[in-house]
Amino acid sequence: MPHTVVTTTTSRATSSEGGLNLGYIRTIPGLLKMGQMLALLIAFLCVQCARGWTSWSAFQYFVVVTLWFLIALLIFFLMHLFRLQGKMPCINWPLTEFLHYSVGTVLILIASIVAAVKGNGVSALVAGSVFGFIATFLMAVSLWTSYSVSCGSHQTGAAV
Repeated sequence: MPHTVVTTTTSRATSSEGGLNLGYIRTIPGLLKMGQMLALLIAFLCVQCARGWTSWSAFQYFVVVTLWFLIALLIFFLMHLFRLQGKMPCINWPLTEFLHYSVGTVLILIASIVAAVKGNGVSALVAGSVFGFIATFLMAVSLWTSYSVSCGSHQTGAAV
């Protein structure tokens, strides 16, 4: 009696292969990035819509810095959301984000201090500097968490 065996295989894409990573939005780094983007967007809009600038160059610096790091954060956020960093293994992403947060924290802090000093009581400029300080704090927290990931203690196989 001949027997016929039929096997069927189904393949299902797992969540680690690619596609949209909606779980990243609920992680601490994802929430920090969204908070940073929101704070930088509000700071940018406050300064951009303000009237009565006393120091044009100081506020142009603030606008350039906030807009630059807003775009950079959006790129990093989309990279994590769509898992694109796995498709570019030649780039050390934790180190890249660490350097981004290092430079961003310092430059946004300087821009916020300058905006606070040169604001001269214009409420939109003061609000922009406050949101700049909030973004600075959030970036410092991201810097700290990024540091612990990329530069933290690594276990070795050597017994002490």
